[in-house]
Amino acid sequence: MRPRPFGDGPLPGPWTPGGSDGPHVWLLRGADGTGGHEHVLDPGERDRAAAFVHPAHRERYVAAHVALRRLLGAYLGRAPQDVALVREPCPCCGEPHGRPAVAGAPLHFNLSHAGDLALLAFADVPVGADVEQEPRASVVADVAGSLHPREAAELRAFPEAERVRAFARCWTRKEAYLKGTGTGLGESLSVTYVGCGERPASPDGWSVRDVEVGEGYTAAVALAGAHPRAQRRR
Repeated sequence: MRPRPFGDGPLPGPWTPGGSDGPHVWLLRGADGTGGHEHVLDPGERDRAAAFVHPAHRERYVAAHVALRRLLGAYLGRAPQDVALVREPCPCCGEPHGRPAVAGAPLHFNLSHAGDLALLAFADVPVGADVEQEPRASVVADVAGSLHPREAAELRAFPEAERVRAFARCWTRKEAYLKGTGTGLGESLSVTYVGCGERPASPDGWSVRDVEVGEGYTAAVALAGAHPRAQRRR
């Protein structure tokens, strides 16, 4: 699956509920298309941005959230600064730190950022997105045993030179799914199988797709529903 580059061309038109057969997926590189729009962030976002110690991390956070607000505003027909973001109840404990949502809107979304990239996904149903820089081999060795037993066995079967890439595929698929359900890492990594091979496995009631984001990164989206066909943005 290839995402649409954010900042390349016009923003999308209004979202039509039921009018899409899959998620709209966008990729932001650096701060493309977000410069000069910091005023659209709400006070909480500005406070979180100010808390970053390193300027580069602050700039990436601001760029990702400006892109999110501009896309939500375009889809919902609102000014980006008028989009009220809330948190849904956590499915594990019921506290308000589950999936992010727009108050009173039927549009679901998810945001992930890593390094210079931010991945944004929008859909009629719950959706999760994850992008990661490929990890060091030492990280793979430390975490591999925490995965689903079938995934751990798959990793061991890969040649050492391919193991990092295989682990990264598995990790982003699992993160996208867990972000989509709203549980996050409140669910053990060993519970749900998404696979380490070239093609993802989709948990019951979900469809998981890999996203092409370029060398050094891996990404995935997960969409609630029985294997819907993801829509490629052109």
